[in-house]
Amino acid sequence: MPLFTVDADKCRHDGICAAVCPLDLIEPADKDHLPRPVKDAEKECLNCGHCMAACPFGALELERMPLSECRPIAKEAALTPEQVAQFLQSRRSCRAYKDQPVPRSTLERLVRIASYAPSGHNTQPTSWLVVEDTREVRRLAEITVDFLRIMIKDLPELAHLVHAQQIVDGWEAGQDPVFRGAPHVIVAHGQKDARTAPMGCVIAQTYLELAAFGLGLGACWAGYFNAATLNHPPMQEALGLPEGHQNFGALMIGWPQYAYYRIPLRNEPRIVWR
Repeated sequence: MPLFTVDADKCRHDGICAAVCPLDLIEPADKDHLPRPVKDAEKECLNCGHCMAACPFGALELERMPLSECRPIAKEAALTPEQVAQFLQSRRSCRAYKDQPVPRSTLERLVRIASYAPSGHNTQPTSWLVVEDTREVRRLAEITVDFLRIMIKDLPELAHLVHAQQIVDGWEAGQDPVFRGAPHVIVAHGQKDARTAPMGCVIAQTYLELAAFGLGLGACWAGYFNAATLNHPPMQEALGLPEGHQNFGALMIGWPQYAYYRIPLRNEPRIVWR
């Protein structure tokens, strides 16, 4: 099968598909030919869809990506620069959640949006573990506290630096300082030895955090839990990730208990111009 097909009636011979291909796998159209793959393009194609996405006339269709399944971009839904700025600047890390679960359909929508995050060579290295059951979330919090108790004993200076005793004391007082009462946790994991996995998973989780805010949800990076997944064998056993996989970032997710009405100040950006 050819890498792609071109509708001769729709193609305008404008060369856009060739210009946007990351690996220069498309010979642009000329007076005698429609756009066509270069030699061995099928082996090199990243299946990123740039060529299809950039064609204004829907003339090109990848063999592995049906055009009918790629929805058009809705121009009326585009954000203004002011809306983008407010969206990003008003996002807050949520540490107080309602005692109300998020529907599975919404959690799945979050993950599907986050799956559009960029990754090296379009490898899409991120796999997801959605801890939906609130009882399982609490069990993972308890294992995290056990890890912090070991840290306090064996690495007191580091434990003091990360306020580990405060977390343990809060847990023993009946609070949840690990997940802050969030009903769900979403873990982004990938192959330990995959070069694109660490950054790819972090970017994907950042997409997920922003998508959560856009859907009216709260999210926060679960730092203590992350540390336990990397250093505490009982936690690794509890997660049950596939062989050779590692957690590269986890977020607590839920409905925020409080709203915010102001954008706090931040330090001036440190910029070097060259």
